[in-house]
Amino acid sequence: MSTAMVDSAGSGTKLYKHKPTAAALKGAIQLGIGYAVGNLSSKPDRDVLMQDFSVVESAFLPSEGSNMTPAHHYPDFRLKTYAPLAFRYFRELFGIKPDDYLYSICNEPLIELSNPGASSSWFYLTSDDEFIIKTVQHKEAEFLQKLLPGYYMNLNQNPRTLLPKFYGLYCIQCGGVTVRVVVMNNVLPRAIKMHYKYDLKGSSHKRRASRKERVKSSPTFKDLDFQEMHEGLHFDADTYSALMKTLQRDCRVLESFKIMDYSLLLGVHVLDRKLLSRGSRCDSRKGQKVLYSTALESIQGNTKASEPVADDDTFGGIPAKNKDENCLIFLGIIDILQSYRFIKKVEHSWKALVHDGDTVSVHRPGFYADRFLKFMGSTVFKKIHPLRGTSSKRKRTSMNAAKSASQEFLSPHREEKKEEKKAQSLDNLDGNFYSSSKQPDLLPRVSFKANDEEEIVNSSEERRASSSTIALDDPLPSLSRSQSDSELDVYLGANGFQSFQ
Repeated sequence: MSTAMVDSAGSGTKLYKHKPTAAALKGAIQLGIGYAVGNLSSKPDRDVLMQDFSVVESAFLPSEGSNMTPAHHYPDFRLKTYAPLAFRYFRELFGIKPDDYLYSICNEPLIELSNPGASSSWFYLTSDDEFIIKTVQHKEAEFLQKLLPGYYMNLNQNPRTLLPKFYGLYCIQCGGVTVRVVVMNNVLPRAIKMHYKYDLKGSSHKRRASRKERVKSSPTFKDLDFQEMHEGLHFDADTYSALMKTLQRDCRVLESFKIMDYSLLLGVHVLDRKLLSRGSRCDSRKGQKVLYSTALESIQGNTKASEPVADDDTFGGIPAKNKDENCLIFLGIIDILQSYRFIKKVEHSWKALVHDGDTVSVHRPGFYADRFLKFMGSTVFKKIHPLRGTSSKRKRTSMNAAKSASQEFLSPHREEKKEEKKAQSLDNLDGNFYSSSKQPDLLPRVSFKANDEEEIVNSSEERRASSSTIALDDPLPSLSRSQSDSELDVYLGANGFQSFQ
């Protein structure tokens, strides 16, 4: 199969070159990364400078070799290496030695993986489960390079993160085909079977796995599928808190970069079921070698920094419970190279006209982060309440019982008070004024209009409870004309009130 290219002079001359096969392309990627890392080893270590993030090194690797490049049996290709010194620093931060990096990527053929998402990216996995090599579009590679200074600052502050760990960015131009690849950590190790896999965004519009995906041997489900298949994954209080704090911190970082449409890749292994057969490399070790690459390492605090990588059959998974099943959880945030650019704003506006704007995946970064965290913290991940909470529940129950008993004890007294008040009102109707040495007397209720009567009675009861002094602003206009001034004088004289303030 051939492809046509127009030369750089723009004369329209067509240059026919053979399109590389998938095997040749994978071989060129491996050889190119090996050459770039080997060439970088001759450069001395130094601090990363701002200009290092924008550096792009280019080299041509002909099949017959040259003074600077090795001979190979792949088609001629050109290699571009983005920000080599910055990515070398990232690899050192995660404890990746150059020899181990080359051995993982170049020693054995890459394993091609199926793509569960809607993008057209290709995924390659190294044979030792350590690294994922993903193809990215030109805009995504450009965005990642612009992201590197902020990414560098964030990793310095907190290397324990569920965000993707980027180890290198390269471009291969071979036979008229341009492929840009990024090397990242592997979230779901092949050495342990994932009984459930999910790509979760926190949205609901079209968030269900297709029929084609469901018939696969290991399908990747989505948000609506999770809600139908699970009631939530339960963690102990400390693990839940560490997980949600990590997610919240990572989402705020993505929001600051104006990134949206990312996903949480979630793998669930049920411990009660048979493990997947392991490969030869996986038999020689347990878990992943790269520092902070496992799910458990990513959410633990600095107190665990001195502990080695998990050396048991958990492979760095996070213990959890799914109903009555004991599980191991593997997770990481993926697809973070989608910024809320103009085209995404247009896409959201168009979808919002047809569907509910809050349910579509494309949304402004702040709203997307809040919706993502709410879905993860309430629907996907849940906290197991400790057993010691039973005693506190008993205390609350006993307190409620005591409270209800006291209410029953006090209720007859309240009824008596109500009867006394009722009798008092009847006495007032007869003209006998209720008097007490402890409380001020009530004004005669027959002398007031219906509306004014309720206001004065309520006011007098409130003031009787708070103070022994009553002050009325203007009682005279509220009196009935039938009430004589002499009666009022007799009442005031009997109670010792000489003036109203």
